[in-house]
Amino acid sequence: MSLTGKVALVTGSSKGIGAAIAKNLAAQGASVVINFSSSQPEAELLLSTLPNPSTHLLLQADVSSVPACQKLVADTVARYGKIDFLVLNAGWMPSADLRDTTEAVFDRCYNTNVKGPFFLSQTAAPHMPDGEGRIVFFSTSLTAASVLTPAYTLYVSTKGAIEQMVRGVSKDLGRRGIAVNCVSPGPTRTDLFLKGKTEQVVEMFEGMSPAGRIGEPEDIAAVVVFLCQKEAGWTMGQNIRVNGGFA
Repeated sequence: MSLTGKVALVTGSSKGIGAAIAKNLAAQGASVVINFSSSQPEAELLLSTLPNPSTHLLLQADVSSVPACQKLVADTVARYGKIDFLVLNAGWMPSADLRDTTEAVFDRCYNTNVKGPFFLSQTAAPHMPDGEGRIVFFSTSLTAASVLTPAYTLYVSTKGAIEQMVRGVSKDLGRRGIAVNCVSPGPTRTDLFLKGKTEQVVEMFEGMSPAGRIGEPEDIAAVVVFLCQKEAGWTMGQNIRVNGGFA
C-alpha cells in the first residue's frame, strides 16, 4: 500500500518512536516533515537515511508554543501545499510526584502534551484533504495500567486529557472524513524510557508482558502507518493500546 504523494508532519520525530514513524512513512513513499525542538544533529542524521532526502523537510519548532505550532504548519503548507497526516508524537515526561511538582513543571508538561497537540490540530485541519486526512494523537498505556508510580502522575494526567480530546476532535473532523485516532504505547525501548532505569527495572517491565519483552519503536510505527492508510478510514475516535499485553 503506497503513500506516494502524501505529506506527513510528525512532531518530535528526530529520534525514538517519532524517528521510526518518519522512516516507515517515508518507506511507503510519503514526504515527511521531521520536526525537532533541540535535537538538530539527530534530525539531520535521520534525514540522510530516508529515501529521496530532497523530498522531505526538517523544521525546528517547540510545540509547547502556539505561535511555533502555527509557523510549523505554515512552513509545511508553504512547501507542500497540504498536510495529509498529522502525527502528534512530541511529548515531555517529567519525573515528579505531588510534592515535587512545581508550577513551571506543570505548565511545561501541559503546554507540550496537551496545548500543543490541540492547536496543531486546529491549525492543520484547514489544510487537510476531506476524506483522506489523518490525525494520530499519542497517549500512553499507563492510563490503563494498574501499576503507576507517583512520579508519573502529572504525565498521565496530560494523556488522560489527550484521550478525551480525541473523542471530541474525531467527532468534529469526522464530518469531513478526516480520521482522528490515538495510539497509546506501553514500555518501549527508547532513550526517553531507558533514561535512569537499571537493567533490573527494565527486566521488571519486560516481565509485565506475556511476550517477555518491551516494545520497539517499530512496533508503534507500524500501527501509525496502518492508521494513515486509505483502508483505515473507517477507524475513527479509537485509542489503540500498542503494548504487547502490558495493559
